[in-house]
Amino acid sequence: MHSMCFIFAACALAAAPLAAQQHDPSHSHGDSAYAAMQARGAHVMGVDQYTSGHVFEPLPTGGRIELQRQVDDSAGVAQVRHHLQDIVAAFGRGEFNAPFEVHATDVPGTKVMASHRDAISYVMRLLPRGGEVVISSRDPEVVAAVHDFLAFQRREHRAPAH
Repeated sequence: MHSMCFIFAACALAAAPLAAQQHDPSHSHGDSAYAAMQARGAHVMGVDQYTSGHVFEPLPTGGRIELQRQVDDSAGVAQVRHHLQDIVAAFGRGEFNAPFEVHATDVPGTKVMASHRDAISYVMRLLPRGGEVVISSRDPEVVAAVHDFLAFQRREHRAPAH
């Protein structure tokens, strides 16, 4: 397991200079903490984080997580969709291991989301190069937790909210 993490981290670090040339330079992909998070994300999600794009958008009743490949890659698109289906199932059970594994820390909002799992719906929708998970609740405490969760993800992944 440790050797796999090392291999993923080494690949992500090696790809960082190329990725920085291909992406918006304001995202500064070169720092080691970001590269390590990207490597963990690649391991957990099964797709290259530098050629995939996240959107974490708050909505009045919760929010949405979009993940799409930025390149034509049918295998990568299939993996993104599989990952999002896994997320819907795990989050629906109140399990937030994947965000913890990617970020190597407790992720804000997940404790409330886990304890109120029966008050949240998670729906996966297909998008051209991946998909999105729409998170909905009528409970204001849950919606606030979802917003905290999405804001943290947005900062960490340096992703837009639309």
